[in-house]
Amino acid sequence: MAPQQEAFIGSIDQGTTSSRFLIFNKAGEPVASHQIEFKQIYPQPGWHEHDPVEIIESVEKCIDKAVAQFEEQGHSGKSIKAVGITNQRETTVVWDWTTGQPLYNAIVWTDTRAQALVRKLKQRLGANDLQSICGVPLSTYPSVSKLLWMFENVPAVKECYDKGNLAFGTIDTWLVYKLNGGLDRKVFVSDPSNASRTMFMDLKTLDYSDSLLDFFRLDMSKLKLPKIVKSGDPKAYGSLASTVLKGLQITGCLGDQSAALVGQKGFKPGLAKNTYGTGCFLLMNIGEKPVVSNHGLLTTVAYDFHNMKPNYALEGSIAVAGSSIKFLQNNLEFIESSAKVSQLAETVEDNGGVVFVTAFSGLFAPYWIDDARGTLFGLTAYTKKGHIARATLEATCFQTKAILDAMGKDSGHELKELAVDGGMCNSDLAMQTQCDLIGIPVIRPAMRETTALGAAIAAGMATGFWTSLDDDFKEVNSRGTNTFRPSVGAEERNKRFARWEKAVQMCRGWASGD
Repeated sequence: MAPQQEAFIGSIDQGTTSSRFLIFNKAGEPVASHQIEFKQIYPQPGWHEHDPVEIIESVEKCIDKAVAQFEEQGHSGKSIKAVGITNQRETTVVWDWTTGQPLYNAIVWTDTRAQALVRKLKQRLGANDLQSICGVPLSTYPSVSKLLWMFENVPAVKECYDKGNLAFGTIDTWLVYKLNGGLDRKVFVSDPSNASRTMFMDLKTLDYSDSLLDFFRLDMSKLKLPKIVKSGDPKAYGSLASTVLKGLQITGCLGDQSAALVGQKGFKPGLAKNTYGTGCFLLMNIGEKPVVSNHGLLTTVAYDFHNMKPNYALEGSIAVAGSSIKFLQNNLEFIESSAKVSQLAETVEDNGGVVFVTAFSGLFAPYWIDDARGTLFGLTAYTKKGHIARATLEATCFQTKAILDAMGKDSGHELKELAVDGGMCNSDLAMQTQCDLIGIPVIRPAMRETTALGAAIAAGMATGFWTSLDDDFKEVNSRGTNTFRPSVGAEERNKRFARWEKAVQMCRGWASGD
């Protein structure tokens, strides 16, 4: 039987392919969890959608199942003191404020349908000034492009907007709204780490920018935007209206990549993490003042905790990482499961001259080439499946190096080591390759649920469950780490990277006629 005084924090992790609920103890260890995958909708090439209702249902089921598992261990659901949320960012939901019903599927962050619309926006006067305000460049990635596409192409959305009843939200806002009971309470909020991905928020003020909203010609008498509140707040996020944890306060919220930086204890400037998920996201803490990138990176909010000053991060995003391994599994049928990719790659000694630029939806940071597409270079009669598998793993590692180089230039901080998490970091081969390409140690923690832990920390810091980022987390997730060290010299590293850069330049313009 668990001791009565032991307390826990719940964490909702709403990702691109699945929803999860985890329960953490004070040492930052997960003691129970449940995961549910949900449907991926691809109506056309480059389009990616989710059913917003299915997302809510999957989260609520995960809560009930994880709590059941938790109670089977002898714990009481009442010992869970608060809930935090972390979520896929940029993914956009719109609903009718009068009914609480979504008007279209959620358009996912990977979706590129707004490409032509974005090209037009780039021609507008003032387009080059946007990033200095919001930290994000114009592309199909931020939420605004998805919202504007719906105005032009979904009559129900435009009609609702014209009536002044259109509610806009990223997934965090939709989750909080629905988990609070939707129309019953209308809790309508977003945290700065999510709001900074919309292109509506001023990074310095952490509030909506009139100049940004004017640029996009949005009429604020017709569009309802969520109130931006701190990432950790004891009251702003309301409480669960249903599930076995009904009545429990939601006290923290972070976009998934900011949550992973927090979960990796990136609390000081110069600390960085790379999450190898569906995409790949490298964030470096840059302290209490935003730095606008001159080298193709985004500036984002790392966290804005209760009773603390906000911290910012430089971010490099890679659109395709784990999804390239899924491509080998599902599309090319090279492997039976993602876990087998390293095994296949190890059947050969090197990539055999093959370079795979995995630009399935263009290239993100630091290149931002919208019209690139996935391209294999260097195929010969000698090429085997193993060479392509190796080149697939290497693609993410090469892009990570390009981002790290840009971060060093923008931040003035020289990175000493890189903390890693996400599914692909389970591959020793991938992590050794990464280490060899960046020339610094790669640190892999034993407990890799760092994104969910970050949301738990946001919630726990708001309620006093934890009180100090410096003192409470020194020992958290510090045992059993793996450290990978470089095994090749600078000359070999630079030679490999030069070949990659050549391939990137050669895949430009493939989709320019779309």
